[in-house]
Amino acid sequence: MGTKIKEFRQYNNLFTELVRKGIKLKYRRSYLGIVWSMIEPLLTMIVLTLVFGTLLGHKEKSFPVYILTGRLMYTLFSQSTTSALKSIRQNEAMIKKVYVPKYLYPLANICFNYILFLISLVVLAVVALVLGVFPTWRTLLAIVPLLNLFLLSIGAGMILATIGVYFRDMEYLWNVALMLIMYTCAIFYYPKKILNSNVSWILKFNPLFCIINNFRNCVFGRAMSAHMLIYSFTFAFVCIVIGIAVFNKKQDQFILHL
Repeated sequence: MGTKIKEFRQYNNLFTELVRKGIKLKYRRSYLGIVWSMIEPLLTMIVLTLVFGTLLGHKEKSFPVYILTGRLMYTLFSQSTTSALKSIRQNEAMIKKVYVPKYLYPLANICFNYILFLISLVVLAVVALVLGVFPTWRTLLAIVPLLNLFLLSIGAGMILATIGVYFRDMEYLWNVALMLIMYTCAIFYYPKKILNSNVSWILKFNPLFCIINNFRNCVFGRAMSAHMLIYSFTFAFVCIVIGIAVFNKKQDQFILHL
């Protein structure tokens, strides 16, 4: 572990440049640039509120905040893991020319998506205040599920980055998997009725749903679920251990499959 930390410090400047490059490329040829990271979730929230608020009959004033919290968290997980999945192949030219610790590529992709996500939280704060959802001391605890999501994204991203080198179709399969994950995260609907049904296990065993639920609790000033917190953190750490182990074992063979 000490060797890895020393190695990371040695390539710290390159890592920073990879993060900057990711942000620049994401908004290349965009007039609004990084501002779009705040406008896009706001527009999405308005559309989803109009559609699902009407279909499901949700008339609560705070329903847009409920949707926005779920949408932001899911989007971060979706975009960070997808970009991590593609990261090794996208940097194929550099990998073939010079030695660079290969874990920097998926990690940098996850980090730049996380930075853009943190910027988009400004929109959430403004919308919450406008709609009467005011911060409490529990709001400060939101950093816990945010850290939880970051760790989960790293673990899943490292696993996907490894698989993506050997199995190119994983990119398409992951898009399908993300669709399933989205519908089991209760982004557009209240999970209360479903949690009392026979399919409740689908939500309870989805670590992303647990993270989103705890984040929402913090935003709305409610206590986090200890059970969901323990489960989601445990799941994230297991993913990280597996991801690091698999990535380290296979990284020397990546160049043979690029």
